[in-house]
Amino acid sequence: MTTRRLVLVSIFLIIPWAITAPAHSQTWPHKPVTIVVPFAAGGNTDGIARMIGQRLSDSFGQQFVVENKGGAGGALAADLVARAQPDGYTMFVTAVSVLTIVPKMMKVKYDPLKDFAPISNIATNPFVLVVHRDVPAKTVAEFVAYVKERKNNLSYASAGQGSLAHLAMALFLKEAGIEMVHIPYKGNAPALSDVIAGHVPAMFSNLSDTLPHVAGGNIRLIAVSGDKRAGQIPTVPTVAESGYPKYKALTWNGLVAPAGTPKEIVDKVAKEVAIATKDPKFAEKLASYGVDPLGNTPDEFSKMIAADVATWAAALDAAGIKQQ
Repeated sequence: MTTRRLVLVSIFLIIPWAITAPAHSQTWPHKPVTIVVPFAAGGNTDGIARMIGQRLSDSFGQQFVVENKGGAGGALAADLVARAQPDGYTMFVTAVSVLTIVPKMMKVKYDPLKDFAPISNIATNPFVLVVHRDVPAKTVAEFVAYVKERKNNLSYASAGQGSLAHLAMALFLKEAGIEMVHIPYKGNAPALSDVIAGHVPAMFSNLSDTLPHVAGGNIRLIAVSGDKRAGQIPTVPTVAESGYPKYKALTWNGLVAPAGTPKEIVDKVAKEVAIATKDPKFAEKLASYGVDPLGNTPDEFSKMIAADVATWAAALDAAGIKQQ
C-alpha cells in the first residue's frame, strides 16, 4: 500500500469516530427532562413538582418540564415512568400514596420497590388530629378516654375510603385499642369543613389544610402524626410522645426515576435537591404549602419508601380494605 493510500484509509477510519465522538461525550442533561406528576395541575404535588423543576432547570441549565398524567390514583403515571427509558430524561414527583397505598388497593403493573430509583424525598407533611371545639379533650389520652366513654360510637371524617387521612386514623385507632365510625368524604376540604361546623367531631387532616382554620377557634389540634413536632405548631405534641411511641404517619412528595437510571445522574439530582431544601428562600416556598423540606439521600429515601410500604399495608389491614 502506498503512503498516499495509507493516509486516505486512515482519514476514512478517523472521520466516523470524529463525527460520533461529540454525541458520546455529551454530558447529562443535553436535552429537556420530563417530570411526570400523577395528579392534575393545581394541587400540592403539582406545585412542589413545579418548584423543584424550576430549581433543577436553573441548576443544570436545561429545562425540567412538568407533565401531568392523572388517573387511577396515580397508577397511570407510575406505570408510564416505570416503563420509560432509564436515561435520566424521565423523572417522577410522586406522593406517598402512589407507591405505598395504591398498589395494595388495586392491581397495578408496577412494583413500587423494584421499578423505581429513589432520588430524594423533597418534603413531608404530617397529619394532625383535629377535634371540634365542643369535644372537651385537649390531649391524646383525654381523646381516647372520651371515645371509650361513648362506647366507641363517635364518628370521624376522612378525605375518602382508603385516603391517607382515613388510614392515619385507622392506624391510630388500632394502636389506641378504640373504635370509631368512619364517614368518608370526597376530599379533605369538605371533611374538614364538617369538623369545623361540628357535624363530625374529629379527623386526621393534612396539616397544610388545617392551619388556616386554627385561628377561628372552631377546631382544636390535639397531636401531629409525624416523628417530630411540626415547626408551624411547635406546642402541639406528636402522637408518639403522647403515649403511642410506635405511631407515625406522614405524607410526602418525592422524586424518583425509572429503575436502572445511572447512579451518577441520580446522585447529581439528589445533591441539587438537598441544596435546594437547605436554601432558606426555597424552604420558605415549601413552607407556604404547609410542608417541611427534607431533601434526603437516595439510600435514605429508598429505606423510607420500604418502611412506608409496610406502615400503610398495616393501616389498610386495620381499616379492613382489601385489594380490588
